[in-house]
Amino acid sequence: MKKNFWIGVGAVSIMFLSGCGGSKEEAKKEEAAPAPAAAPAAKIDEATAASITGKVLFSGDKPVMRTIDMGAKPECARQHTTPAKSEEVTVNPDGTLKNVFVWVKSGLPNYQWPVPSTPVTIDQHGCMYKPHVLAVMTNQPIEIDNSDPTNHNIHPMPAINREWNESQPPNAGKLQKSFPREEAVPPIPVKCNVHPWMRAYIAVVSHPFFAVTGDDGTFTLKGLPPGEYTIEAWQEKYGKQEMKVTVGPKETKTADFTFKG
Repeated sequence: MKKNFWIGVGAVSIMFLSGCGGSKEEAKKEEAAPAPAAAPAAKIDEATAASITGKVLFSGDKPVMRTIDMGAKPECARQHTTPAKSEEVTVNPDGTLKNVFVWVKSGLPNYQWPVPSTPVTIDQHGCMYKPHVLAVMTNQPIEIDNSDPTNHNIHPMPAINREWNESQPPNAGKLQKSFPREEAVPPIPVKCNVHPWMRAYIAVVSHPFFAVTGDDGTFTLKGLPPGEYTIEAWQEKYGKQEMKVTVGPKETKTADFTFKG
């Protein structure tokens, strides 16, 4: 009986060692396997490059934005001649929307797009983030400034990129950060742990075809290779919309969005 027991143990041991040996061999093969080929560098023929332009319109009753109570922080309140308002929805005088992020969601060739070395700046002024919505490319430098006479605590809360939380006293100099992974829609929300009403959004894109609407509600995506694209627009309160747009060589197409209140 004992003899049969030890024979069984030996057989199981051999099987176990064989299995381990196989795993190690597979691991060696994986280690020796070549890395996936990098995407080729972007090459755009300027002679055939196309553009997509448009407006982001607002329809319905214009929302009344809430007044921000800065009474508990007089160093913030005294910087505003009129009470500060929430920027959740900013309707321009011409009926367009400000702070809408628009980008090419899909359709681009698999290229490695060059990253600008010029930083994009976000300032903390009047205890508000300026701008409220900004967009950058992956790994593009972002400079964070503090123009206020008070301490801020800038805290991005990404879903994919690494979260961080850093204090920035007045006159301390600019912080420089970047995000290595695309995180476009929804954009990364940013808050200040010192002033709870402060909120901004950073859209991170792996290519240069994006825009944020300003005081006239317009956007332009230029330098596109001819092709069919999905264009997406995102607004903080009203969510996202998308449409298909096909552009030929040297063609300019219009893509207007309308968000309803």
